[in-house]
Amino acid sequence: MAYYPEPVARLIDALQKLPGIGPKTAQRLTFFLLKRPADEVTALSDAIARVKAEIVNCSICFNVTEEDPCRLCTDPTRDLRLLCVVEEPNDLLAMERTGQYRGRYHVLLGALSPLDGIGPEDLRVRELLARLEVQPVEEVILATNPNVEGEATAIYLAKLLKPLVARITRIARGLPVGGDLEYADEVTLGKALEGRREMG
Repeated sequence: MAYYPEPVARLIDALQKLPGIGPKTAQRLTFFLLKRPADEVTALSDAIARVKAEIVNCSICFNVTEEDPCRLCTDPTRDLRLLCVVEEPNDLLAMERTGQYRGRYHVLLGALSPLDGIGPEDLRVRELLARLEVQPVEEVILATNPNVEGEATAIYLAKLLKPLVARITRIARGLPVGGDLEYADEVTLGKALEGRREMG
């Protein structure tokens, strides 16, 4: 980056800190922004600054929100008997897009990952337990990601919640709609078998 003027090098370096952005993509984005009109770039930087200034985590569920508590926590039509635990706010959004779930949420803001130094104390586990003491539920749905970290988090939470909640469930994992069996890996097929249900 010695060949770039300092402001260009600084932007490339800043963009590389974003997930999924390597050096080449950071350079491409930087030079793309240099070609755009000044008002467009100013609008982008303003949007970034505003999201940091105006968005907070809900003090109840830890979703991102402009007002605390968030609209999902204050919605009287939500089913108080159900609580869905997700890793991140974008997971909550994915669940909402299905239109199938009408309960409340709890966002952990991460998943257990000992290799990255992320333990239970780094997640919103303590707040989840405190919340269940105040507002008991009939069922907790563990909707963590179907990867090593998500599985470890779900297993840990299931053990922790067992004395507090009558029913703890895990979302089913398996084959995507429209997928062919021959292209599915063994783990996905195994999970699809585990998540099978009766028909008829």
